[in-house]
Amino acid sequence: MNQFSGKFITFEGGEGSGKSTQIKMLLNAMHEAGMEAIRTREPGGSEGAEEIRNLILLGDKNKWDGETEALLFFAARRDHLVRTIWPALKAGVWVVSDRYVDCTRVYQGYGREGDKEGIETLYRFIAGDFESDLTFVLDIPSEVGLGRVMARTQDNWTPDSINRFEKQELEFHKRVREGYLDLARKNPHRFAVIDASKDIESVQAEICKVLRERLGAPLT
Repeated sequence: MNQFSGKFITFEGGEGSGKSTQIKMLLNAMHEAGMEAIRTREPGGSEGAEEIRNLILLGDKNKWDGETEALLFFAARRDHLVRTIWPALKAGVWVVSDRYVDCTRVYQGYGREGDKEGIETLYRFIAGDFESDLTFVLDIPSEVGLGRVMARTQDNWTPDSINRFEKQELEFHKRVREGYLDLARKNPHRFAVIDASKDIESVQAEICKVLRERLGAPLT
């Protein structure tokens, strides 16, 4: 539960779902509306968490097992919370994050088919009952999202052009997609599922509409 004066908005979704584009557009709209808002990301978002980011994302797709990945994510997440998210929210700033704990619940819990209760125990240890005020899931068929990933990297491809998760097999990504939809079904008060296969402007309009209706954001 978020007891701070600022609002915490997170964006989730499979690879190639368009999170970065939509977050950039949303921050622009927020600033134009006179809202004080910052953008952050996971893994990362603070100096210590950014150092852990490369450990998690780069290298062979089987470098870490699901449990090790989860531990690395939670180490980065704790630093992110303490140094970036909580201070901003306490100051009344809206925080928009490209991924948060739901990505661990889904990628390691569903994609890796790991210990979902263990993930919840770790989360309670580092964050208590703190959750986002609203989480957008940008939903897109896994095949389409992966196609977008390959299209954006084909002209300047290197071994690190795609991260360890983008390198996973299609069935992994299908489990990730179903994991997000399952979380959204179980927590409709916190989640909003957006059809990310629509054009960019339509997706952004739906995001702004949800923020107006649910959190009273002064967006046009």
